[in-house]
Amino acid sequence: MTDQSEVQQAEELKKKSLWREYTESIIIAVLLALVIRTFVVQAFKIPSGSMEDTLLIGDHLLVSKFIYGTKIPFTDKQIIKLRDPKRGDVVVFEYPEDPRKDFIKRVIGEPGDVVEGKEKKVFVNGKLYENPHEVHKELEIIPKEQNPRDTFGPVIVPENSYFVMGDNRDRSYDSRFWKFVRRDQLKGLAFIKYWSIEGPWYKFNIRWRNIGRLIN
Repeated sequence: MTDQSEVQQAEELKKKSLWREYTESIIIAVLLALVIRTFVVQAFKIPSGSMEDTLLIGDHLLVSKFIYGTKIPFTDKQIIKLRDPKRGDVVVFEYPEDPRKDFIKRVIGEPGDVVEGKEKKVFVNGKLYENPHEVHKELEIIPKEQNPRDTFGPVIVPENSYFVMGDNRDRSYDSRFWKFVRRDQLKGLAFIKYWSIEGPWYKFNIRWRNIGRLIN
């Protein structure tokens, strides 16, 4: 017959083995999540209406971090770069005046471009830039002397920088006010809506039509 102490030891070893498996699984899952968030995709929630009607408050997005090149933590090196940002991209970036905050806007001017606003119309390199997603929700035209919302520039976009604007042109705080986003401040390209709700968490309405929609 098997000694009782041997049975107890076997059971203890089995328990330790199970705990070890659970612990290893959790650690691997956490590390995998960190790698994905750092190098592949990151979730982002729309907190304001500056990108209406392209993006609504309560839209949840996935942002591709590798398309522009992912920065290796604690270094200036980038890997997995597919292409540079281009005009029309909807990008997430560190807000230049407070890096703790993330902003989302559309790229209007690339490095070297001349961008100018004239009474709500935007010109890039002397040509009218027509963005099918832009909206104007206020008829009033504000003089340039008062603020640059409707009339600004011309400004030249510096090297390794971008001029960005919200699609909700009359209600967006963007490059018209605080100038440019540096290349190293970009976090990625917003490419799909994976969830969308309207209203507070205790009384929300799911926007089913928005779920799974690509962002362009």
